[in-house]
Amino acid sequence: QVQLVESGGGLVQAGGSLRLSCAASRSIFSNNVMGWYRQAQGKQRELAATITSGGSTNYADSVKGRFTISRDSAKNTVYLQMNSLKPEDTAVYHCYWFPPTSWGQGTQVTVSS
Repeated sequence: QVQLVESGGGLVQAGGSLRLSCAASRSIFSNNVMGWYRQAQGKQRELAATITSGGSTNYADSVKGRFTISRDSAKNTVYLQMNSLKPEDTAVYHCYWFPPTSWGQGTQVTVSS
């Protein structure tokens, strides 16, 4: 498995911004997909955004235009820039790697109204 370490979560007011980081234990040049899923309390885990090793991105409709996923290959790190945050974005955000399927422990994002 790949070790993934997230950082950057926290408490922010609605309309604010946060940037999440996910550092991987192996090169992100390998043929893979990385991304972010989120899980709100009492709800199922859902996709937020993904990026392939080729640079293609995919976003959930609920975050399009507000979130941007990017990567720094030199640092083996993927980022999620989150702008115009809403209370409904409150969740634990988990970093994701495939293949093999690997998950980070998650970082809490709380958006107050």
